[in-house]
Amino acid sequence: MTAERISATVPTATYRLQLQPGFPFRAAEAAVPYLSSLGVSHLHLSPVLEAVPGSTHGYDVVDPARVREELGGEEGLRSLARTAREHGLGLVVDIVPNHMAMSPRHNRALWEVLRNGPEAATARWFDIDWAAQDGRLLVPVLGAPVGEVLDQFVVDGDVLRYHEHAFPLREGTAGLPLPELLDAQWYRPVWWRLARTELNYRRFFSISELIGVRVEDPEVFAATHAKILQLLHEGVVDGLRVDHPDGLADPGGYLARLDAATGGRWTVVEKILADGERLPAGWPVAGTTGYDALRQVDGLFTDPVGAGELLAGYRRFAAPQTDRGGDWAATVRRAAYKVLTHELAAETDRLTRTAARVCAGSPDPALRDRAPWALRIALEELLVRMRVYRPYGSADVADVVTDKDAEEARAAFLVPEEGGAVDVVRGLLLGPDDGTGPAEFRARFAQTSSALRAKSVEDTAFYRYVPLLSATEVGGDPGSPGVSPEAFHAYCARVQRDWPLTGTVVTTHDTKRSADVRAALAVLTECSERWADVLTEVTGDEVGVPDAQLAWAAWQTVFGLGPAAPDRVQGALLKHVREAGLYTSWTEQEPPYEEAVASFVAQGPCGAPGERVAAFRASLGPHVRANVLGTALVHLTMPGVPDVYQGTEGEFLALVDPDNRRPVSFPPGQPGEKDALTAAALRLRARRPDVFGETATYAPLAAEGPAAAHCLAFARSGEVITAVTRLSLRLATAGGWRDTVLPLPPGRWADVLAPEREFTGRARVAELFEGRPVALLERVDGTGGAGDEG
Repeated sequence: MTAERISATVPTATYRLQLQPGFPFRAAEAAVPYLSSLGVSHLHLSPVLEAVPGSTHGYDVVDPARVREELGGEEGLRSLARTAREHGLGLVVDIVPNHMAMSPRHNRALWEVLRNGPEAATARWFDIDWAAQDGRLLVPVLGAPVGEVLDQFVVDGDVLRYHEHAFPLREGTAGLPLPELLDAQWYRPVWWRLARTELNYRRFFSISELIGVRVEDPEVFAATHAKILQLLHEGVVDGLRVDHPDGLADPGGYLARLDAATGGRWTVVEKILADGERLPAGWPVAGTTGYDALRQVDGLFTDPVGAGELLAGYRRFAAPQTDRGGDWAATVRRAAYKVLTHELAAETDRLTRTAARVCAGSPDPALRDRAPWALRIALEELLVRMRVYRPYGSADVADVVTDKDAEEARAAFLVPEEGGAVDVVRGLLLGPDDGTGPAEFRARFAQTSSALRAKSVEDTAFYRYVPLLSATEVGGDPGSPGVSPEAFHAYCARVQRDWPLTGTVVTTHDTKRSADVRAALAVLTECSERWADVLTEVTGDEVGVPDAQLAWAAWQTVFGLGPAAPDRVQGALLKHVREAGLYTSWTEQEPPYEEAVASFVAQGPCGAPGERVAAFRASLGPHVRANVLGTALVHLTMPGVPDVYQGTEGEFLALVDPDNRRPVSFPPGQPGEKDALTAAALRLRARRPDVFGETATYAPLAAEGPAAAHCLAFARSGEVITAVTRLSLRLATAGGWRDTVLPLPPGRWADVLAPEREFTGRARVAELFEGRPVALLERVDGTGGAGDEG
């Protein structure tokens, strides 16, 4: 692969398509002419390898050596690639190295493990603890304890069947009586509820249907990546998005092997960075998939003062329950304890066993005689204090498992001497990375930490801490949702310097709410008192409110979404209460509570009171519009490679999946102003890649005058200027732009959306934003016209 070829595969912008049986390769192929005209350089495809039949997402891979037949198979993918290239587009594909589907009848590699045990040729593929469960793989699929469902098993030749599940029978066991037959296998079918505490394989978070893969093993890497590497080297695929690298034993080592195997193709990783955390500098990738950018962009349009007022209002509204969601840090900590002792109990057990084994076998006397229960407490207390997803090597541990964390963890022990277990665990984590230390323990600590962070923050705390729903987003910091212009500029300068080809997003298949919904919700930080009045009005005659915390979240949900089918709101709020896990959950459902939630949502937010909320939202239309257009333009012109999620080039109002994965139409209906803005920005990027790419520059531009704080502006490579309105409701209340000006760099600057409009020198902001709350300018003296050449 030549350097020129690799360079040519770097996207200027990507467009994410969610493939599924209802939207296969041929449907994507039909959309190519429209997507090419939009101005993106690459299509970004969800996983394309063979998955569980009927899967609507493709992350449950069953055969990494085949392109998914339900999508059209390899020929369908190659046809899509050919058509894309005819229209000047490349392909970026999402890959899933961390896990495969725990579905033996579809996953042939797993079938062989169940048939032949640890001696199977594919046994090394999967992260199984054969030392546990008497050397048998636990398979949690039964609807009740095994003794209650024995009559539901059927022996069919050399296959054991249980409803839709099928398992291979060990040679010579088919004729045994059923209880004896079950005991003779390399696996143990059990009641699904045992997965929480008894599981002996690594899974994806707490999803037992997905089994961890050991891609740190070179042979496993080769076997599971051969097809995708073939597609890369044959020019079918140009770049990669790597799903959840934090689940791997050695993310850095994996990415180095992947980089070498691909020849340095453009690759981004789904790495969730905590606020202030940096991507490991040594990773050979272009950057992240962009959740760090999402947090920065959202924060620009959030008033921190108003967010604080909303928090105070929420505490009054839900006063009896503020101990369950009125303080962000405390909410996260409580959620983490719950997740460790419930959803991730099996993972915590395995980590404890690993630590105990290391201590018992260590030549260091200081590590001996450590009770497993004490090691477990130490591990739990350190894990719940992790403020990032995971450490990377012992040098990183010192920064994320601090002396203060250790001191607090020791305080959890009633007997001070037992608290020494904390120092033992921390010492194991801080030891040298020279191959002589407890490498397995460190890897499993990191993997458990990442699963804990995802489950406790993204999947629990985000549904318990609800003062401002737009802040509870992947990569976000709900405890500090606002981002100042100065902080945003500093972030962009750092990205342009360190990771200029990183991905950026504002909506994805995993966002809790689309960017347009969050943009609307952010307006509430500019009118918290008016929102409180609206809530007083709509809640005055409520009957049957299940709990005030849920009610607050429900009213914000319908405000952000706007008019929508009630079933979409019902589905999202049912998921909300189950994820929160306060009164019901996915595994311990409380029908009376869930019925009360459904009744409240139907009568309140989706009933007549909801119409009052809709009217209030409509009255704020200009300010919602300013946030929507501002978010879109900043995303499309800031440093990095923007990814446009399917349908979001226009208005896209969606809640959490599966609502945000609904099929979209290509081409869409009548385009609006967001469509025009998106196309103009994307076509400008395509026409002037040097202005936005790896060698580009980023320079903040400061407005001057009474409303200067409401104008966010920056220049790219001295050739393009982005200017947007922020906190427009506060601006209007304060008297508007008045004499505020934006000093422009030397030259003549034309409006890309209206080329007849030109500006020079000290542009009056009121004129710059005449007609729309954003402006995209291109310098026209000696550099070519500013018109749309898409």
